[in-house]
Amino acid sequence: MSDGLNIGLWLAVLASGIYHGINPGMGWPLAVAAGLMERRPSALLAALGPLAGGHFLAMAVILLPFGMLTALQYWNHEIRIVAALIVICIGILLFVYRRHPRVLARIPPSQLGLWSFAIATAHGAGLMLVPMYLGLCTTKPSSILDHDAAMSIVTNNLGLAVLVSAAHAIAMISAGGVVAWLTYRYFGLQVLSKAWINLDTVWAGSLVAVGLVAVAGAL
Repeated sequence: MSDGLNIGLWLAVLASGIYHGINPGMGWPLAVAAGLMERRPSALLAALGPLAGGHFLAMAVILLPFGMLTALQYWNHEIRIVAALIVICIGILLFVYRRHPRVLARIPPSQLGLWSFAIATAHGAGLMLVPMYLGLCTTKPSSILDHDAAMSIVTNNLGLAVLVSAAHAIAMISAGGVVAWLTYRYFGLQVLSKAWINLDTVWAGSLVAVGLVAVAGAL
C-alpha cells in the first residue's frame, strides 16, 4: 500500500511538472522567441537550460524548509495541515489578485534563469509540490526522537527535496521544450494570439484543489 502511494505521489510530481511546462506563463514562449530572433534552433535549446534551472531553484527554495521541519515528527500532522492551508490561501489570493507582480516586469528576458525563478516563486509553483513532497518524506512512528535519528531524517528529506525538485523540473522543461519546439518549427508565435488560453484561473484553482486534497488526506 505504501509503495503504491509513493508511486502515485511521484507520478503526481511528474504530472505537475508537465502541467507547469505546458503553461505558457512558465516561459516556453521566450524560448521560441529566442529561436525565432536568432533564426537557429540551438538558440531555443540554449534558452531551455536557464528556464529549467530557475524553475528547479524555485521548487527547492520552497521544499527545503519543509525538509528541515520534518525533524519535528511529533508535529507531522500539524505541519501537513498548515502546509495544505497555505497552498489553499495562495490559490485564493491568485483568484482575487489577478495582476502579476510588478517586479517581474523589471527582469529582462535575457536573464532567463532569474526570470524563471521569479515567475515560479511569484505564482506559487513550488507550493503545489509541498503536499506531494510531505507525503514522500521519511517518518517514524515514535513521537520521541534522539538527535541522531532526527538529523538522519532531516538529511534524508533534504536530499528528497532536491530529488523531487529535479524530477519536477525535468518533467517541466521536457514538456515545455516539446511545446516550444512544435511552436518554433510548425506554428510560430502567432498561434498564441489565435489560440491563447488564459491559465491564471486554472492555475489558482489547481492550487486550491491540491490543498484541499492534502487537507483531506491529513485528516
